[in-house]
Amino acid sequence: MSEIIVELGSRRYPVMIEHGLLDRAGALLAPLSRGRPMAIVADARVAPHCDVLRASMSAAGIATEVINLPSGETTKSWAMLEELTEGLLDFGVERGDHVIALGGGVVGDLVGFVCSILKRGCGFVQVPTTLLAQVDSSVGGKTAINARAGKNLVGAFHQPALVLIDPATLDTLPPRELRAGYAEVVKYGLINDPDFFAWCEANGAALIDGDADARSHAIRHSVVAKARIVAADERETTGIRALLNLGHTFGHALEAETGFSDRLLHGEGVAAGMALAFAYSARTGLCSSDEAHRVAAHLRGIGLPDGLAGAGITASGARLVDHMRHDKKMDGGTLPFLLARGIGQTFLDRSVDLADVAAFLDQQPR
Repeated sequence: MSEIIVELGSRRYPVMIEHGLLDRAGALLAPLSRGRPMAIVADARVAPHCDVLRASMSAAGIATEVINLPSGETTKSWAMLEELTEGLLDFGVERGDHVIALGGGVVGDLVGFVCSILKRGCGFVQVPTTLLAQVDSSVGGKTAINARAGKNLVGAFHQPALVLIDPATLDTLPPRELRAGYAEVVKYGLINDPDFFAWCEANGAALIDGDADARSHAIRHSVVAKARIVAADERETTGIRALLNLGHTFGHALEAETGFSDRLLHGEGVAAGMALAFAYSARTGLCSSDEAHRVAAHLRGIGLPDGLAGAGITASGARLVDHMRHDKKMDGGTLPFLLARGIGQTFLDRSVDLADVAAFLDQQPR
């Protein structure tokens, strides 16, 4: 088993990664149970994994109750925030308890946010079952729901007490969701690790096709990379953690245009967004066109969108930029963009002209 510690000054928590980890999760969760029943909040689609987890917890003497949530991005809503909060209160959650989030990033984001406000803050455990959640959203403590104005606009920083990652859960993940999660793997190479991007080019297809060693390596490498960045800038105050938003400013605008629906999964939006960030960087002379084409070619080869056409977006540049104006990173009328001087050379640019971005988007194939 790999164990990675997320260091946060005087606080720390472990991320444990092991094939088949769900089978013995109960023993790892027992110290957090305090001899009390534990609530498991699960995506309705992960029932088989929930059964394994509950059996493991029962063997460790932990009683459980399951609260199922609907699948999809629309679950990150005010209505579900209220419903889940009332459900956990009915269950009798105390401030010292830990709630288990079992599923993908949507479940983790919602459960984490509820736990940040329930009884003025109770504990939670992330048990991510999707590649996207395993390599990104389960680590780092960002929790949120969506609002009419945009994605993740209502939320809090609330770190989990423990993250348990079982790569075996990926065997039941639909191929489209697996590819969407892979976008967040590639991101770490594009941010500051060109050697890892080269590894992705060589091994990405095998990972998607089910290679267990490739999956385990990608998950561990991604978690180590994210833990390092989160430790350096937990609340995104210095700009270091902002690097993790590569592709997200463009991507969130595309998701908003599709109504945060299954028309465009989050990872698909991020993939298109990263390709657009590199294309815009090449257009402004920051990086070479060859590197931008290399990024797009890899994403396209995996089956991810590499721009507006691949994402099915026909909206004007002005309309997409209007979505960006609601981005939570907007500050003083300016929106910082993650751009690149090359693969592995991402940086934060606070001087981007949104009118120029709109013109750039209007020039993109649809």
